[in-house]
Amino acid sequence: MKLSVVIVNYNVKHFLEQCLNSVAAAAKHCETEVFVVDNNSVDGSCNMLREKFPWVKLIENKKNYGFSYANNQAIRESAGEYVLLLNPDTVIEEDTLKSVCDFMDSHPDAGGLGVKMIDGKGRFLPESKRGLPTPKVAFYKIFGLSKLFPKSKKFGKYHLTYLDKDEIHKVDVLSGAFMLLRAETLKKVGLLDETFFMYGEDIDLSYRITLGGYNNYYFPKTTIIHYKGESTKKGSVNYVVVFYNAMKIFARKHFSEGAGLMIFFINLAIYLRAAMAIAGRFITNAITPIIDALLILTGFLIITPLWETHLFGVESAYPHNVFVGAMVMYISVWLLSLLLSGGYDKPVKMKNIYKGIGIGAIVILAVYALLPTHLRFSRALILLGTAWTLIVLPLVRLLLNYTKLQVFKVNLPKRKKVAVVGSKEECRSLVGQLMSSRTKIDIAAYVSPDADTDKFFAGDITQLDEIVNINHIDELIFCAKDIQAQQIIRTMLNLSSSNLDYKIASPDGFSVIGSNSINTTGELYNVDINAIDKPENRRSKRMFDIVVSFFMIVLSPLLIWFIKGKLKAYANLFSVLFGSKTFVSYRSDKNDVSLLPKIKKGVFSVDMIYGRDAKKDVADRLNIMYAKDYKVSHDAMLVYKLWRKLGCN
Repeated sequence: MKLSVVIVNYNVKHFLEQCLNSVAAAAKHCETEVFVVDNNSVDGSCNMLREKFPWVKLIENKKNYGFSYANNQAIRESAGEYVLLLNPDTVIEEDTLKSVCDFMDSHPDAGGLGVKMIDGKGRFLPESKRGLPTPKVAFYKIFGLSKLFPKSKKFGKYHLTYLDKDEIHKVDVLSGAFMLLRAETLKKVGLLDETFFMYGEDIDLSYRITLGGYNNYYFPKTTIIHYKGESTKKGSVNYVVVFYNAMKIFARKHFSEGAGLMIFFINLAIYLRAAMAIAGRFITNAITPIIDALLILTGFLIITPLWETHLFGVESAYPHNVFVGAMVMYISVWLLSLLLSGGYDKPVKMKNIYKGIGIGAIVILAVYALLPTHLRFSRALILLGTAWTLIVLPLVRLLLNYTKLQVFKVNLPKRKKVAVVGSKEECRSLVGQLMSSRTKIDIAAYVSPDADTDKFFAGDITQLDEIVNINHIDELIFCAKDIQAQQIIRTMLNLSSSNLDYKIASPDGFSVIGSNSINTTGELYNVDINAIDKPENRRSKRMFDIVVSFFMIVLSPLLIWFIKGKLKAYANLFSVLFGSKTFVSYRSDKNDVSLLPKIKKGVFSVDMIYGRDAKKDVADRLNIMYAKDYKVSHDAMLVYKLWRKLGCN
């Protein structure tokens, strides 16, 4: 066996599928076996593998043991002369496996090899080639000197930025995203160190390869896409801590002489970077609600005196404590309502702002009606404040959008202009499925992958630059069934536009995935799927639970006479209101729902509309349908038909 490919997967099913499609094409030119080690994913990855890639050797872990442990599991079972550790969020070229193995064959001194990597927008990833993070190099990296002086041989050693990215070089460190290893080298220097749970294990193994008398090579004659960041969030505090702790493990292991000083600086970096991450996240998340709160308060400070003068002939007619209490409640309700309605998503949709303000106003008016007379502020002022909020908040959001700051970005109605590259049959099939999934895009052009001159196409792939410029294309979608990965990657590298987004449609057309930058996951089009675990669906479900349970509690003096188990009904309503339960959930007493997205225990189950004796297979299908195609209207219909049974569960 020439090559053993090892892929460790954790909840990135669609990226794994695309990766394996590219590996399958490349394996035709090189004798290859493929292992996938799944670290207890819950997104259906293993079922997808069994269905679409039965030739893959699957190792299913019932616990996430970490990257190093999982790779070692497969390496021990592998039979290849070479072992390739490959990330699931990568796409390789058709000649990648053969060309890297040929290079290793001709360079017996090579113990490991890495390749040129680009991100989802076609930009070079500097971690394709790295130097050893000695105490000095780590210091230059941690405190930003490597970024300030990238061409310096002294300061630029972390990413070897002074070396030509298009030439072959001996390097110190290989990237774990694509790490080709000679099997005999692994026998000599050992497998991955399982002390490293995630991050740092590639640096450690690369260093041990050089200590073993071998060289590591950077080989840019083949290029891969590494979407990067699909399994982890690079800006999180957890990432900062895990990454720098891995650096500490490496320092203790290999640099005992300077380890103390290096660990001091690493600890300092952890605190600084973690503090920056926390502060940055707080500012990013809090700045818009703070602006909204100030705008709402400003509106009431302007409107209230005018209304008091109009109604009573004097200002300050309302007691100060009543005004302050009203402001605290109104602002809190509106901010919470905006949050639950998606008004603080990035980028925000204007309809979510209007929805949040409207729902907040309804809740405020409902609470107002329940208050004793001496605590009521003014119904007219609530309506005037709502009008102010409906006008000013969206207007200010639109103005802030033009600052071009990502935190204020608004998703305006402009539809994304897309060009699809593929055969006529695949283009029509893909577009039909995208349209049926209500994806908001405009197909501006079809591009032939070859020299087809059919009028259906705006041109062929060699004319893509002109097609993009003339049609003002925002995004390119490549049909993987018709176009080789190598051609896709070369096209991404050669196109002059830096503002294009790229996506690749799987051969079956049921997923179209891509990444807009090395730090974002981009969008994922799941054709015909409106999964319940989408953030907007979870939010809509929670909003439905809050609003319906609140009004049912308010109306309970009337409704309770029609409900059996009155105390239990009240307990259920308050449980839904405060979030420990939801109105509608899966049937789980006799059905396995472990592979479905997690939702709270329900007052009602999806099968109750058919009676309590629904068969297990029917309940299974209903569970899957509910998880796959969620709509608030489904919950509303079930609650409407079953509310008299609130106290029966």
